Amino acid sequence: MSDADTPHEVNLLPDAIQHAVKPGTALLRLATTHTREGILDGAWWPRSRDIGTELPALVTALTVHLGPVVRVGLDAGAWEELPTRLTIDDRIVHIDSFPVGDDTILITRGDRDLFSLLVIPPHATPDAARAAMARAVRADNITPAKQILIDTGTGRARPIAEEGAHTGPERRSTS
Repeated sequence: MSDADTPHEVNLLPDAIQHAVKPGTALLRLATTHTREGILDGAWWPRSRDIGTELPALVTALTVHLGPVVRVGLDAGAWEELPTRLTIDDRIVHIDSFPVGDDTILITRGDRDLFSLLVIPPHATPDAARAAMARAVRADNITPAKQILIDTGTGRARPIAEEGAHTGPERRSTS
């Protein structure tokens, strides 16, 4: 069985932080009260930037714990071919493009119940992903997603080479 064939998993706290994580894992702190103190409600480590492949397993798992997911907010620049909706488990899930950054995904259940998840970049190492996930799900976390990724060694959400940026040293003409 290849890694791509391995089922996606969702772990709920508190013991989940102690387990090894691998791409395709979501780690969630599902606080559904209006007094949520932390910035993030969980973390997700997709295997790729193909939202059509990655999102169905996450939505299916979240639906088991949260009820039907009706909307997902993503940054269009962070994903390959972002559709406006997907049919997942015979339900239509609307996909909205927001400038939330490639480090965050917004999950909406019902009319107003919003959950914010840190997105671990697919290229992250297991140790960095585990550290970022553990920090994201702390109830007292007030660190933004982007800073968590930097602090835990995942660096940028997308490697610079993927963004088409110049990777070599810049040289100035001396003439």
